[in-house]
Amino acid sequence: MEYELLKEVNSMKENIHPKYEKTTITCACGEVIETSSTKENIRVEICSKCHPFFTGRQKLVDTGGRVDRFNKRFGMKEGK
Repeated sequence: MEYELLKEVNSMKENIHPKYEKTTITCACGEVIETSSTKENIRVEICSKCHPFFTGRQKLVDTGGRVDRFNKRFGMKEGK
């Protein structure tokens, strides 16, 4: 069974889209990434080069003593 495409293709409207230009993203670790964006010179605190998930140096962050409470509750010793 053949279907005919009846959708009309329109071009984008003029003068309503932001400028999309080349820019750089600078991380706090010093990494500089060149990309395209609607914003100029973006600064970030963490990038894929220094983020613990990507580097394999993931740390356990204790928020409000939750890890300590868990360890006490289930009798786990620290460091294991």
